[in-house]
Amino acid sequence: MQKKLILVINPGSTSTKFAVFEERKELFNLTLRHSLEELKPFKKITEQYAFRKDLIIKELKSRGIDVNSISAVVGRGGLVKPIESGIYEVNEAMKRDLDKGLMGEHASNLGGLIADDIASELPSARAFIVDPVVVDEMEEVARVAGHPEFSRLSIFHALNQKAVARIYSESIGESYEDLNLIVAHMGGGISVGAHVKGRVIDVNNALNGEGPFSPERSGGLPAGQLVDVCFSGKYSKEEIKQMITGKGGMVAYLGTNSFLDICKNADEGHAMSNFLRDASAYQVGKEIGALAAVMEGSVDAILLTGGMAYEKPTNEYIKKMVGFIAPVIIYPGEDELKALAFNGLMAIRNEIEVKDYS
Repeated sequence: MQKKLILVINPGSTSTKFAVFEERKELFNLTLRHSLEELKPFKKITEQYAFRKDLIIKELKSRGIDVNSISAVVGRGGLVKPIESGIYEVNEAMKRDLDKGLMGEHASNLGGLIADDIASELPSARAFIVDPVVVDEMEEVARVAGHPEFSRLSIFHALNQKAVARIYSESIGESYEDLNLIVAHMGGGISVGAHVKGRVIDVNNALNGEGPFSPERSGGLPAGQLVDVCFSGKYSKEEIKQMITGKGGMVAYLGTNSFLDICKNADEGHAMSNFLRDASAYQVGKEIGALAAVMEGSVDAILLTGGMAYEKPTNEYIKKMVGFIAPVIIYPGEDELKALAFNGLMAIRNEIEVKDYS
């Protein structure tokens, strides 16, 4: 029997990561970088999907991949309406919500759109998304924001957090659904989630204004000062939104959103880079401590993941703060492509429930 090919796609703000798997074996993966000049003609993010799709198809053909042999195309989930964890087949309702940015504009919205467009042109492929960033398993008490006009939202790195949590659980011979874990994804945005028996019962909104600051997001800002800025007349609504997401955090202080460059500068003696690296780690440690209280101190392990977890000084700073709570385990980078592929394989083998988005 011919083995099934799975194409997985993970769009980022200035890159498109994709890979081809032959069932569980990765054949290759590639990251396409997109310059600001290339993306400038597109007024909204979802207008980029044909541009990015064409680049993917070109690379597949150049590597001799028979696209007609692809059985599943799995995209990173975007800002659809809040849904439970799992794998979903792309349908018209989902495409409509992704295109209009129901919960906001983000590059992850492209995942389902590109997957569906590619699959629609192939003889027997199906399109899916897995664990989108709006996976919502929060307890009701965690949603209270302090005023009836507001509500806390679950927007986080669900795909990688869930994947890393399961990898850790398997490594110790336990089930994810039997453990209490705190997972901190530290990348362009930072999310810290309380995983209690397989459910993320509380997590910061990593997209627009909660939790630790990151290379390009401000995290939580002082509310009173933010109000003053909003009504100062100095900035437009869009500019203030960009202060929170995209042009906030380290890029606002240092002019770069490259954590690698910031750490290199810190190691070479640049005082502000070193200070901000420590300040970010401090806020991650503080967030972990808060979730330990949410979990009543019953924490089996703390997992640090994402691109920032490659940096030893950041990990050591956090360990020093929270190591008394539970063992701290490091999973640098992310396993999102593999998680997408394995979920897609299980879906087409009918080994997992494919959920309906409506």
